[in-house]
Amino acid sequence: MTKADIVDRISKGTGLTKIETEAVVEGFMTTVAEALKEGEHIELRGFGSFKVVRRAPRTARNPRTGEEVPVEARWAPVFDVSDLLREDVDEAVREERGAP
Repeated sequence: MTKADIVDRISKGTGLTKIETEAVVEGFMTTVAEALKEGEHIELRGFGSFKVVRRAPRTARNPRTGEEVPVEARWAPVFDVSDLLREDVDEAVREERGAP
């Protein structure tokens, strides 16, 4: 699903125009990105949370050559899905796919 698909679904569900909906979606994405850049934690109850975590330095390996490559420590944005959403998705996918 692309941003355009999300805008289309929200527009149909809310009655807003696609232009208005796109502005809201873009505003949300910008707000989340700016907050993460400031190291803030964003929690959307029932959906999940966005946060920034520190990735420790490590040694990786180039799969072509096998050569070891040092990877520096870094800060990475992550999304942690809520238990409620995780359970809802699991149940819906199991029903759709008939998986155990």
